[in-house]
Amino acid sequence: MEKKTKAVLAVVSLLATGSLLANFVVLSANATSVKRSPFAGKTITIAYQQFGGGHQTQIWLSSVRGQFQKIYPGSKIVLEPINASENEYYTKLDLMNQSAKTAPDIMVEDTFLVNSDASAGYLMPMNKFVNSWPAWKRDFYPAMQKAAESTNGTVYGVPFNTDTRGLWYDKPLFKKVGLPVPWQPHSWANILQAARTIKAKAPGVTPLWFYSGKPMGEASTMQGFEMLLYGTHNTLFDSKTKRWVVSSPGFLNSLNFVKTIFTQNLAEPLQNALTPESSTIATQQLMPKQKVGILLDGVWEYSNWLPTGPAPWPKWNSVYGVAKMPDQNGDGYTSMSGGWTLSISSKTKNAQMAWDFIKLACNKNNMLHIDLMDANVTPRKDVAAMPAYKSAGHGILSRFASFNAFTHFRPAFAQYPSISNDIQNAMENVMTGSVSPAQAMQQYAQQVTNYVGKAHVTSVK
Repeated sequence: MEKKTKAVLAVVSLLATGSLLANFVVLSANATSVKRSPFAGKTITIAYQQFGGGHQTQIWLSSVRGQFQKIYPGSKIVLEPINASENEYYTKLDLMNQSAKTAPDIMVEDTFLVNSDASAGYLMPMNKFVNSWPAWKRDFYPAMQKAAESTNGTVYGVPFNTDTRGLWYDKPLFKKVGLPVPWQPHSWANILQAARTIKAKAPGVTPLWFYSGKPMGEASTMQGFEMLLYGTHNTLFDSKTKRWVVSSPGFLNSLNFVKTIFTQNLAEPLQNALTPESSTIATQQLMPKQKVGILLDGVWEYSNWLPTGPAPWPKWNSVYGVAKMPDQNGDGYTSMSGGWTLSISSKTKNAQMAWDFIKLACNKNNMLHIDLMDANVTPRKDVAAMPAYKSAGHGILSRFASFNAFTHFRPAFAQYPSISNDIQNAMENVMTGSVSPAQAMQQYAQQVTNYVGKAHVTSVK
């Protein structure tokens, strides 16, 4: 019913657009009306990351493609999966966007790249589209809308998911080694104590799986380092002075935590940490075998174990529980949020068609489809209120959604991707023992100062 309604609305909208009026023709023959799609003969391409065994994005986009081509006969949607790890995906997308011949019309964009890609001229402002879409103001969480905005309020994408992060822990294992279940650590010391207990009493099990280093890219920065840093109450960016914080007690303490878990063998072995496959190894290979005690990661991980996921595991919910990530010293909890958007290329020749596809992909039912399949925290209020969403994952989605109360967002400025890369370097240098945490922070400070300038950095004593 909703599809039909949207089709009608789309037609009305296009009729009101003079440039497209000529393309919409109603022919009468033998008292039968035949409608020609305004997008007949037109093609748009959609680029997205595909890595490991998960194909949720492709399944979702393929479903929407079928709906779209049914509504608009003669239109063509070409899906362009980029088989690459996270960093490689960003690199390949950047290369594609540098030429009108290779730029996709629509791209799946990580929110932390929105501002940098907009600054590079790759993305089309979407204010005129979203402002004419009632669902945008009515149904999307305001905080989620901000995730795809520049600092001057220009919208560069429609978020189709967001997320929070926490601690997955093996309940049967915890009971076996004498740790409490349910488990809720209140400080970093509690986490380390649990990891040391697992190491001592459960040989062959990785006590704490923690993303760190360059191969895991932004996952190391966000699921790893920033989950520590923002629990120290220091930040990457001082919003009052508008300066990057290049050294602080929290930054140093976070690197010391990294050093502790990797030098005391509380984390995964380096050969598993320093590979783009680290997440796949943990969630698809070892966790179903109950070889991981604790995993610091996001809400989406259980999608690996759903019947539609790459490693179906019906018993996952009886094994893994979820705990909030505590602040360093026990004065609260922390999480990080991000997400992905559908954005339109500034080089597209079919912007209206691209927008109509995005609008269809992000309607209530299609958003529910991807959010359930991919275990996303939804950016739509009306989806969050649906019974199917509330009961998803045995309540895991709602559990992670409750972390929104204390979550943080990355400073999504154009310099952030480079700064994120420097954080990964600092983590890797510490985890491999090539430098001390203090030296790694000093190198980080120098690197950031070099490209943002002395006037744009600060330190916290």
